[in-house]
Parts: sequence; C-alpha cells; structure tokens
Amino acid sequence: MTHIASNSARLLSAACAALLSLAFLALPARAADRAQIETFLEVTGFDAALESIKFNARAAPSMLGVEPDEFGRDWTRLAESVFEVEEMHDMAVEILSATLDDDMLDHAVEFYGSDLGQRLVEVENASHLSEEDEAKDSEGESIVAALRANGEEDRLDLFARMSEAVDASSNGLRAWQEVQIRFLMTASAAGVIELRLDEDGLRAMFADRANELQDILDESALESNAYTYKDFSNADVETYVEALEHPTMQRVYELLNAIQYEITANRFEILAVRMADLHPVQDI
Repeated sequence: MTHIASNSARLLSAACAALLSLAFLALPARAADRAQIETFLEVTGFDAALESIKFNARAAPSMLGVEPDEFGRDWTRLAESVFEVEEMHDMAVEILSATLDDDMLDHAVEFYGSDLGQRLVEVENASHLSEEDEAKDSEGESIVAALRANGEEDRLDLFARMSEAVDASSNGLRAWQEVQIRFLMTASAAGVIELRLDEDGLRAMFADRANELQDILDESALESNAYTYKDFSNADVETYVEALEHPTMQRVYELLNAIQYEITANRFEILAVRMADLHPVQDI
C-alpha cells in the first residue's frame, strides 16, 4: 500500500482530520468479514502502514517544544504502550468490518495480489517500517535532483500523479493539521502545556502557513516516491499510477486515509493525556 501519511509526519508533525464522519462511513450493502479483512491488510500492505503509525510518536515532544529526554526514562515505554501495534490493527479491522465492501476489497486484492502488486508491496513495506528516516530522505532528495538535472520529467510527473491519486480529495494537509490541533488542545487540557492561543487561534496559525506546508508536503511525497520505487521502470510505475487512479481504488484510498488519520489522532490524544504523568507543565 503506497505511502499515505508516514513521510509527511516527520516534516509537518503528526496531525489529522476527523474524516471518519458518520456520513462518510455509511454502512455499505455488505461489509467484509474479519478473515477477508485480514487478507486484505496483508496483501495490500496496509498492515505495515498501520504499524508505521508508531513512528509518529517521535514527533510528539517536538510538537510541544521539548526533547524526548525531558520526559524521563518512561517516554519510550509510554510511546510504545500508546502506539501498540496490535491495538491499532484491531481498531482498523473494526472500522473496515463496517465500511469495506466486497467491490473495494476484491478490486484492491486483485491488483496488489498480482506479481507487480506484490513487488510494490514489498518495497512499500520496507520503506514504511524502516527507521532510517534521514538516509531515506537524503537519498530521495538526491534521486529527485538527478531526475530534474537529467530532464526526466516524465518520471517525476508519474510520481506526482501517484501522490495525487492516493489523496484525490486533497485532505492530507488538513488532516495532519487537525491531528496537531487535537493533540495540542488535549495536551493543554491535561496540563502538559500552556497554550498562548485558543483553538481558533491555532487554526488561524495553521491556515496562514497552509501554502508553505503544502509545498513541503508535495516535495516530501515526491522524494519518498522516488526513493521507494527507484528500481521500478517507468512502465511499471505508470501501470501502478493508472491502477491508483481507478475510481474503485480511489474509494479504497479515501477510506484507508481516513482510517490511518483517525487512528493517528486517537493515539495522539491518548498520548497527550498520559504525558501529564511524565513532566511538569511546559509553557509554549
């Protein structure tokens, strides 16, 4: 399953929108059962994308203006507890059980279960679960620079189309900003920080930086795609992009984006409350 949000989290901090509104998640005619969903998660690689949410915990202290060490030795244990992989997995399965219909499941499994699909999932899973963020970022940046220098605009355009296809509704930036707002407001209510801005002020601050942050998000996604799919031919990448642009796959990704964002926001809100036991009040 291609990158949804994990790469953006490091640059924009973790955040997310409450995209799982009841209207969006109206029950389909027939939802998949748990066994089908577990197969879907494994074949598409979305299970690895869910697991990678745990890496977003690294962004929490910097969002509060402190270093992880300032929360003491219990920080790592707390982060691992809140971002417990099995619990996040179960949350996703529960939501998918009520929302993923047979057409969406079959369509995604058919593509990702193909030879090309499994090759893509293999590199995507490796990228999702790698902890070498700086090395990946550096190599991705170098690859994009080389493609531009060599005039390989067709390949860059394919990577840009890929990013657009997995976020066709353009909710990514708003989603990440919403997670950060929810995290900061919860941390403030829990006494972890003292905010100088109210919620409206935070939203105005993020709105003022929206264009700047979108540019960062777009370039980050381009570099991430260039790194992850560096060993795939243009023909293979184009086949993938066309698969992602299919209307049914668009529905799949709209749902998966919403699930990943909502789980991230949920975990950060819980983290904010529990951080109150680790450190005295910070004024930011």
